[in-house]
Amino acid sequence: MIKAFRDTWELGIHSYLTYLRDRLLLARELLHESGSLFVQISDENLHHVRELLDEIFGARNLVSVITFKKTSGAGSFAGGTNVLPATSDYLLWFARNLERVKYHQLFRDKEAGGAGGGAYSWKLASSGARLRANEQERIQPPPGTRIFRADNLTSQTTRVGQTTVFDVLLYGQVFRPSKGGWKTNTSGMQHLVRADRLIALGNTLSYVRFIDDFPAFSLNNFWDDTTTAGFADDKSYVVQTNQRVIERCLLMTTDPGDLVLDPTCGSGTTAFVAEKWGRRWITCDTSRVAITLAKQRLMTASYDYFELKYPHEGLKGGFIYKTVPHVTLKSIANNPDIDTIYERLHPAIASALSELNDILKTHPPAQRYTVTEGARKGQQLALGSAEQAFSEWEVPFDFPEGWDQAVRPAFDAFHVARQAMQREMDRSIAAHAYQETLYDQPAVSKTKLRISGPFTVEAVPFPSVKSLDEASGPDEADTSIARTGESGRQHQWRDELLKTGIRGKGGQRLTFADLEALPADADFRHLHASGHLDSGERVVVSFGPEHAALEQRQVANALNEAGNLFPLPKMIVFCAFTFDPEAAKDIDAIKGITALKAQMNTDLLTEDLKKARASNQSFWLMGQPEVEVRTRADGLYEVEVHGFDYFDTVKGELVSGGKSKIALWLLDTDYDERSLFPRQVFFPMAGKGEGWEKLKKDIRAELDETRLAAFHGTVSLPFEVGDNRKIAVKIVDDRGIESLKVIPLN
Repeated sequence: MIKAFRDTWELGIHSYLTYLRDRLLLARELLHESGSLFVQISDENLHHVRELLDEIFGARNLVSVITFKKTSGAGSFAGGTNVLPATSDYLLWFARNLERVKYHQLFRDKEAGGAGGGAYSWKLASSGARLRANEQERIQPPPGTRIFRADNLTSQTTRVGQTTVFDVLLYGQVFRPSKGGWKTNTSGMQHLVRADRLIALGNTLSYVRFIDDFPAFSLNNFWDDTTTAGFADDKSYVVQTNQRVIERCLLMTTDPGDLVLDPTCGSGTTAFVAEKWGRRWITCDTSRVAITLAKQRLMTASYDYFELKYPHEGLKGGFIYKTVPHVTLKSIANNPDIDTIYERLHPAIASALSELNDILKTHPPAQRYTVTEGARKGQQLALGSAEQAFSEWEVPFDFPEGWDQAVRPAFDAFHVARQAMQREMDRSIAAHAYQETLYDQPAVSKTKLRISGPFTVEAVPFPSVKSLDEASGPDEADTSIARTGESGRQHQWRDELLKTGIRGKGGQRLTFADLEALPADADFRHLHASGHLDSGERVVVSFGPEHAALEQRQVANALNEAGNLFPLPKMIVFCAFTFDPEAAKDIDAIKGITALKAQMNTDLLTEDLKKARASNQSFWLMGQPEVEVRTRADGLYEVEVHGFDYFDTVKGELVSGGKSKIALWLLDTDYDERSLFPRQVFFPMAGKGEGWEKLKKDIRAELDETRLAAFHGTVSLPFEVGDNRKIAVKIVDDRGIESLKVIPLN
């Protein structure tokens, strides 16, 4: 697990909110009218971020505040949980326009006695008897048993007009709503009675809702199944968001082919999830470690192949999703087939009941029968005597002990007729049920797997453009002008460089005794500071541009300017957010003076938000890639990477870093000088089961073991010369520092 984040806010929460406000303003402009934005935040700053979002998006566009569990238990007392432990984080969900927001309802599986099914405490036995279910029966019902709940049958509607206030006759007992009205009209209530979907509990009439009427329940704004304990997804970052949380956000608010932006890449979970579910994605981060992790994660990932609904339309046609029937009170009340089935099959039940009562007159039971259902519940009947016959709902479900076996055929015939009608009713109810789409359960191909599609990595920020008001100068000149624009930026960087020095390999650091700005005149346009190291050597510094790569021309001009200084400097340091490949090559080739490349941390672009402290890791020494190109006997080329040559701050010279610290290297065998297209990718530091071996395991395929091992080494596979007759090798070390070497093939 990587701890790659630092508290870089000079003014604490104020700086953080300023940083967040700028990005939220941009996000709002980028969002489609139907788009959504999610911000994950802890309870510590939930209220502050909510106020910020209210201001930017408008409080009317708040969709929901989602609470999700991140851990199942409390931490230790040392962790600060000696009072009430915090086990949840929050998602603030805002829409660009709430009236037009795209939304798909998601569902969770319903569990009897558990999630979504706590009230399902009754069972309908295979015989037809309705009984209370014990805990074991709710979890694992016996064959033929259906679990149900007695649900509310009334609503708080007005009683004006009396359209839903009427008497209901069930099992010889009359029911009437005490408050409000029934949830359906007289016709719908008759359908519920005939379909045997009502149950009387005392003086209350309830609706029988089976758990398999809809085996799922709607997801709400409390997610208690997202904990990261136990067997949850492994984390790459301490603050990494659970994959299930991001999946739900995407599935609720996007369709296949939609574009998702995550401005805080981290370990690339959003990009990974978007790729998995067929969404296009953009992600960015100021951390080189984050980008490197995300690249490896995406390149070695595999995904299920989801079947397309309309293959000729591609992703925009969507996937084939699983659907489940959703039987509701309304669908039963409006089912026209129920009356038809009742009129067709109920006469057989009435005839069988008449025959049962007739046979009981000739073979009366020795003991009175106690009624268990309906208006005569608790009464004892002397079956066979005058006016002591069974009503339909009073017939027992199991043949009573002591009854004459001559009654058995008529008893069984009655239940056969009753069950035949009930089966037809249930079949019709299922056929008329509304089908709910499960957007998180697309049809998965059994013969295909997917890997990540092509993606690009852009390393240069886009230029920032000021408005005319911002760009216009002050009416009168003052001392602040000297600290604005490019020169002001370079003064800040120089101060930071003097304070923090330059980080090197193995904890080394290049520190400065003094560092002064050079005069900005025609003689020194590309050198910006001059000073001395703690060891006494004179050094000059050239800063690259704020929103572009340091180019080859600046290297040549800075070197010429350094030659005009007296005394001559012993070292020249080029500091940049990114280096043009040709410029980096020229710096590495400089002779007669020690020339170093220093990677500038993009935290330096946050101006005053960043904490001013000597421990900041603002500048890193970049290694010089050591690459060998060989021509084989068969005329093909191959590349071997020997590692980085690092500047040793103690010895004052370049030393070999070896191959052991190469985390990743990429080879473009036909470099066009515009973008690097990695045709071969290697993971030398990958452990067992990592890198390409992870992909092999994920796709469950037979791969060439010899070729697979080669992609974990430092020697490329043979390749032919490309049209551009030039190759590019990008190396990433164990710190996330990247270096690109371009080599022409003669």
